[in-house]
Amino acid sequence: MKTVILAGGLGTRISEESLIRPKPMVEIGGKPMLWHIMNIYYKHGITDFIVCCGYKGNVIKDYFVNYSFYNSDLVIDIGSGNINFLKKNSEPWTVTLVDTGEFSQTGGRLMQVRDLIGNDDFCMTYGDAVSSVNINDLITFHKNSGTLATVTAVAPPARFGSLEIENGAVRKFSEKAIASENLINGGFFVLNPKVFDLIDNEMTIWEKEPLEALAQRGELSAFLHTGFWKPMDTLKDKNELEQLWSSGFAPWI
Repeated sequence: MKTVILAGGLGTRISEESLIRPKPMVEIGGKPMLWHIMNIYYKHGITDFIVCCGYKGNVIKDYFVNYSFYNSDLVIDIGSGNINFLKKNSEPWTVTLVDTGEFSQTGGRLMQVRDLIGNDDFCMTYGDAVSSVNINDLITFHKNSGTLATVTAVAPPARFGSLEIENGAVRKFSEKAIASENLINGGFFVLNPKVFDLIDNEMTIWEKEPLEALAQRGELSAFLHTGFWKPMDTLKDKNELEQLWSSGFAPWI
């Protein structure tokens, strides 16, 4: 099964980092967010990736072109210039990098890799969120649902601590409370190729007309994930993910 990762957005909410690199290339623990997401799929047996590049896509291309070189032991013959790999430490991934335009919308990026998908169901997610979601369970759920699309439903993390107040006194304080009882789109989709027919052009926003149409037709299933899920929208999010990694408790790994 192939996995499509949308990695072309401008990342304006984390401009401290995205001024010099696309948001999926912001590093957590010395590895780009994109690597962390790919590793989530890899540990469930998926090794074939299509990355939809856009803003500063050359940074993503440079990373993967040189990936084996920088992650392997080398023997270099200075005289001849020949380079031999002594020991490769890279994952057995196939990575297809597609320039989908700097200003294309999410649906438009997805549409541009249609010819690379074939006739089989495929995974798709965003390049800025990690999760402990079980990809194999997600795929099985999708196949059993019989719908064209499955989205992973998650509870949004709260930005602020919550207060439980009684008679003017705080009775309970929760620093990491759930923002609301409403579930949100957590990415980590499984899709049937027929969803491409719902995308009009490069400016189509996947989360609007296509998903709304799928929901109205009863063709959108929700896989409930109650475990760890966190987007990297801001510098604060990045720092929190970095702290989890440094502590040795990174739920997505």
